Amino acid sequence: MSDLSPPAADPIALLKALIRCPSVTPTEAGVLDVLATALASLGFDVSRLRFEGDGSYPVDNLFATRAAPGGKPGPHLLFAGHTDVVPPGDPAAWTYPPFEAREAEGRIFGRGAADMKSGIAAFVAAIAQELQEGGLNAGRVSLAITNDEEAESVNGTEKILAWAAGEGHRFDFAIVGEPSSIARPGDSIKIGRRGSLNGLATVTGIQGHVAYPERALNPVPVLARVVTALSGPLDSGNPHFPPTNLEFTSVDVGNPTTNLIPLKAEGRFNVRFNTGFTPETLLERLRQRVAEVEANDPAAARARIDLAILQRPSVAFLTEQGAELDRLCALIERETGQRPELSTAGGTSDARFIARYCPVVEFGLPGPSMHKTDESVLIADVLALTGLYRAFIAGYLAAPKDGG
Repeated sequence: MSDLSPPAADPIALLKALIRCPSVTPTEAGVLDVLATALASLGFDVSRLRFEGDGSYPVDNLFATRAAPGGKPGPHLLFAGHTDVVPPGDPAAWTYPPFEAREAEGRIFGRGAADMKSGIAAFVAAIAQELQEGGLNAGRVSLAITNDEEAESVNGTEKILAWAAGEGHRFDFAIVGEPSSIARPGDSIKIGRRGSLNGLATVTGIQGHVAYPERALNPVPVLARVVTALSGPLDSGNPHFPPTNLEFTSVDVGNPTTNLIPLKAEGRFNVRFNTGFTPETLLERLRQRVAEVEANDPAAARARIDLAILQRPSVAFLTEQGAELDRLCALIERETGQRPELSTAGGTSDARFIARYCPVVEFGLPGPSMHKTDESVLIADVLALTGLYRAFIAGYLAAPKDGG
């Protein structure tokens, strides 16, 4: 059997085939062909979607959907993930070639093994195994797979979901296969993520000779006061999220002349914010703090202080406790003996786009090696995750019993 069509029910063979496609963002490198072939063999209707524009590069994506035989009613389960990977860096630094998918030491080594081709392979294999046993007898299951999550995320999941909605798809619950666990599959799932906003603070003063400071207005001390006023916690957090926090990441003047007071000084910052803020209300809070600096400092009042958002912010989201989340947690507890921790830690993910359409959680493998040299996953963990996915899919898409 060719590498393009490994057995869909074998998560290890499928994972190896996916890793062997060097799908560094946004290059697809055949990885969606592997998935399309596997899903078509399971009776899925597969749509290849190419989105472009909005100031970004074109991206190839995939949407696949399968209804129960006879269109039996039931919920619509969505699995979402990404096939793109970050660059491997120097291949010579790897113990095994990063796109060879070497099996050694009870692990599969390769770029994307943890983040997150293992999650995709496990979910597809879980579906295949359940179909072999006559399952999936009600409802619908779909997959939304992008090759643009590790970079700009402009022509990926957000547009797939908008397209799917236009095609009439309505989802009841979604799982994103991002590495979410800590020590073993299922010990932690993510029910939300903080938002992220990149910004620029610019102070414009009056350029002049350092020997005549009274004729100039130095923007550097003013920027220092702005940095102090904006840095650190902006609220006290809430039951699910830590405090919103702002960190300056660079301060630049661009002035090589030692006897010249510069015209401008700039500081770049990032804010990780909880569900107490939207990007708009967050920017308003920052402007209020700048106004306080201007009100209490004569130099700041004379200067011009501007705040700008760089790039498009990522919004915060939270999946509240509900029937689907309760069912998933109960399933994990039954299968592993431990109820999962409900976490909102970490950076951003494409789950933020899915949260607009249905409740969503991130549920995948432990990911301590993601983005690192010698990225790898335990084979036993991939098999365990496949089993957990299968158990949830089987219960979620089971036809109701007579009289039920």
